Amino acid sequence: MQSKARITAIGTYIPENKLTNDDLEKMVDTNDEWIVQRTGMRERRIAGDNEYASTLAFKAIKNLAEQYHKNIADVDCILVSTTTPDYAFPSVACQIQEHFNIPHTGAMDLNATCAGFTYGLHLANGLITSGLHRKILVVTTETLSKVTDYTDRTTCILFGDGAAAVLVEKDEKFPSFIATHMGTNGGGGMHVYRTNLSTTMFGNPLSTREKMVQNGREVYKWASRTLPVGIKELLRQAELPMDEISWFVPHSANLRMIELICEKSGFPLDKTLTSVEYMGNTSSVSIPLALQIGINEGKLKNGDTLLLYGFGGGLTHAGHIVKWNLTKKYGQ
Repeated sequence: MQSKARITAIGTYIPENKLTNDDLEKMVDTNDEWIVQRTGMRERRIAGDNEYASTLAFKAIKNLAEQYHKNIADVDCILVSTTTPDYAFPSVACQIQEHFNIPHTGAMDLNATCAGFTYGLHLANGLITSGLHRKILVVTTETLSKVTDYTDRTTCILFGDGAAAVLVEKDEKFPSFIATHMGTNGGGGMHVYRTNLSTTMFGNPLSTREKMVQNGREVYKWASRTLPVGIKELLRQAELPMDEISWFVPHSANLRMIELICEKSGFPLDKTLTSVEYMGNTSSVSIPLALQIGINEGKLKNGDTLLLYGFGGGLTHAGHIVKWNLTKKYGQ
C-alpha cells in the first residue's frame, strides 16, 4: 500500500548527568581502553533520581514543538515505546496526554525493546495511511540506568538514558515511507530479559533481581546474522541499489556490532549515523538520537534517503527505508 504519512518534526532530550568510562573504572573491574575497544562507548547520560520515562518524554516533545513550531493540541494518537515506564499503568502515553492537555487522542505504550522506535513508525504509518488517524506523536523514552546491574561488568558499561519524539502527519503528496521489513525470533528471548510476574521462561529459571540480564555474545551473533538479510530485503522492496541510501541508521547497541553489520552488508561505515559514543545504548531512543546528531552536525538533510533498523530483546527487529523531509524550522 502506498504510504500517505510523512515524518515532519523531531525532538530529543538527554539528562545532564554523565557516566564516563573513568567513572565506571571506580565501580567495576574495567577500564576505558577495554570499553572503547569492545563497544566504542565513552560516555552515557543518566537520569536523576526524580527523572522518569515520562519526565524525559515531556522534554523531548517540548523540544520538537519549539524547534519546528508545531501545534500538538490536535494530535489524534500518542504511541510511546518504552521498557522502563514510570508505572505498570497508567501508561507514559496517558501521562503525555495529560501533561500537554491534548483533548481528543488515543494513547498507548508499546514494548518492542530496542526496535520500539521503528515499530512505532510502522504503526503510525499504517494508522495514517489507512485513514484512521491524521497526526501521531511517536515517542521513545528510556531510563535504563534504573534497571541496570552496576555490579555486572559486562552489561553496566552499555546502557544510558534519553528520550525522543517525532511527529508523523498525513501527507499524500510527499510521504516518508518507502519500504518496511520486520521479524521476530521469540526463541531467543532468554538472551536478554528483565523479569516481572513470571520467574521462568520456557521452563527455565530466570534471575529475579528486577535488573536487565543479557547474554551479549548471543545477541551479537543474532543481530549480525539478521540485519544483513533484512537490509537486503528492504533494498529489494524499494528497488534501490545500496549507493542510493544516503545514511544507514541502525540501533546503536555497540559500535563493533555496527561495524560487522556494515561489513557483511557491504555498506560503508562512513555513511552510518550512530549515537553510541557519547550516549551509550539507549535502546529504542538510539536511532532518533543519531538522527538528531546527524542534523546538528550538518550531515542529515531534507531529501536524503535513510535506512533505519531497530533490533533487540524479544528478539525483535524492524527496518524502514524513508525519505527525510522535515518541516522547515522557523527562520529557515
